[in-house]
Amino acid sequence: MHADLVFTGGPVHTVSPARTRATTVAVRGERIVAVGHDEVRELIGPRTEVVDLKGKLLIPGFQDAHVHPVGGGIELGQCDLSGVTTLDAYRRRIRAYADAHPDAEWITGGGWSMEAFPGGLPTAAELDALVPDRPVYLINRDHHGAWVNSPALERAGLDARTPDPADGRIERDADGAPTGMLQEGAANLVGRLLPELTAQEVLSGLLRAQDLLHSLGITAWQDALLGEHGNLKDPTAAYLTAAHDGRLTARVVGALWWDRARGTEQIDELLARREAGTAGRLRSTTVKIMQDGIAENHTAALLGPYLDSCGCASDNSGISFVPPQDLQKYVTALDAHGFQVHFHALGDRAVREALDAVEAARRANGFSDTRPHLAHLQVVHPDDVPRFRTLGASANLQALWAVHEPQMDELTIPFLGAERSAHQYPFGSLLHAGATLAAGSDWPVSSPDPVLALHTAVNRRLPDAPEGTEVFLPEQRIDLGAALAAYTAGSAYVNHLDDETGTIAPGYLADLAVLDRDPFEGSAEEICATRVEQTFVGGARVFAR
Repeated sequence: MHADLVFTGGPVHTVSPARTRATTVAVRGERIVAVGHDEVRELIGPRTEVVDLKGKLLIPGFQDAHVHPVGGGIELGQCDLSGVTTLDAYRRRIRAYADAHPDAEWITGGGWSMEAFPGGLPTAAELDALVPDRPVYLINRDHHGAWVNSPALERAGLDARTPDPADGRIERDADGAPTGMLQEGAANLVGRLLPELTAQEVLSGLLRAQDLLHSLGITAWQDALLGEHGNLKDPTAAYLTAAHDGRLTARVVGALWWDRARGTEQIDELLARREAGTAGRLRSTTVKIMQDGIAENHTAALLGPYLDSCGCASDNSGISFVPPQDLQKYVTALDAHGFQVHFHALGDRAVREALDAVEAARRANGFSDTRPHLAHLQVVHPDDVPRFRTLGASANLQALWAVHEPQMDELTIPFLGAERSAHQYPFGSLLHAGATLAAGSDWPVSSPDPVLALHTAVNRRLPDAPEGTEVFLPEQRIDLGAALAAYTAGSAYVNHLDDETGTIAPGYLADLAVLDRDPFEGSAEEICATRVEQTFVGGARVFAR
């Protein structure tokens, strides 16, 4: 039988240990039927579509192991502040958006960076000068805080007497009055008042995001938050609509949100949601537990206290959102029900608490194929690095954060101190210790482009970094082969898709991406110039440049 689709004129990077390189791949239906060289061309028939690679590189499709595509797609249609990092640029975009939407009850959006403001703290007064007559709610780039104006504070009834919520902080002036920056759970004090998005708006956000991710060579992902959290609307219904009518072309694993205000009584609901949330290319088989915050606003959970502006130990070591003993109990119960657990673990205490919970589950239930993974891993104590391999917990990397840039140099390193700062994003150490590496973007927190992530993992420096910018902890660089494997086979493993995706091999699904060059042939500094030309899911073309 002839093939339906043949890629030839290689190179082909298979990400397979048995045969790393080939020049020709044949596809019949959804699956790869042959991988090799000129002998595979015998499968070309009169109806076979032939893609002449002309020296361009064919790879397995990228898989993003931690992403928020629906929120990212919705934000693209709101007041989008991503891609710029100055207050003047934010002022122009906010004013332009407000002028273009005079009938909008609220001005919503996000993507701003803390580096644009002293101490990472914008104020309501800055927004009041731009939009004095309507409430404004703008999530920051990290999605761990919100910038609001005075009408928004007034509508929520926030003043000097309002206590901080247990999982957040209201930034205040000397008199205790809110200044317009709400950290972590405090953002929901205003966010819960936002007009509810329609089902069509949420579905449009999903489809807008899917188009973007396919254009970047992404064929599968793990959505890191299915559920209600803060002012976020549960995207499950949108996924199910698209899964049932065929518009969901990506393969998606949904991570069901763990409500940290509740306990094991919610597991029955999660089991029901797992069953109801599995259709077509959607599988809701994971539970997401957010164990801490972020380092920039001092809510990441650390083993020791943050430093203050004078370099002295403060009285704050961050927030463990779930008490460690409870976390062990919850993870053990989830593991017993066959759930994968996806941890947000950024500080070294949160990482240790998550690993301790995995260890408790392994001890109680034995080793099973649940494949827990820890995302972000900004600070990892060296004693915990080898535990990833020992416990079978995958390391889910967000490479774009492992660089010198203002948020790192001004808002993080001075408050972590030299010793802890040297423990940040230990990709090389995890790889050498035998951990399974997966990779994701956390978009819209940072760019969803896997090529930029590959470049940064290899170089530990952003492509557009100013001349003279130091390499960030150069001993933690990994090679391009390891980085690409993390973003393909590693993420496929985390997604329980590794038995049919993540590598190019006979019998596997034809989830593939064509790059415009072979980045292995150029210098490491040129990886970022690579672009995706075509993307295929199950042998069907879902993107062509």
